[in-house]
Amino acid sequence: MTGSPVVIVVDDDDSLRDAMRRLLEAAGFTPMAYPCGEALIAEGVTPEAACVVTDLKLPGMTGLDLLARLKTLRPGLPVVLITAHDDPATREHALQHGASAYIAKPFRGTALLQVITSVLVRA
Repeated sequence: MTGSPVVIVVDDDDSLRDAMRRLLEAAGFTPMAYPCGEALIAEGVTPEAACVVTDLKLPGMTGLDLLARLKTLRPGLPVVLITAHDDPATREHALQHGASAYIAKPFRGTALLQVITSVLVRA
């Protein structure tokens, strides 16, 4: 592991997951990427994880399910939810249940990096 913050990405869209991984790497983070929440939970959340970025709509365990599980496994670990299915009720629910941030797709890479940096500063 390098000294850079480890950011876990969970997204079932292969191309978006890979794009976020490359973006994070270029910005100096150490990304770890998973296609679903179950894969992350099965492998175990690395103690070095500084933040998790997860899609809201995932097959099987949803992003909200993963958020709840992570709050049990690693209280205090910032979780950023991203979604193409934005609505005010879901946004409010996510933030009330511990999401550190909520971003609607499509988003710019710079916006994602700003949000990650902001949640890491607050953590």
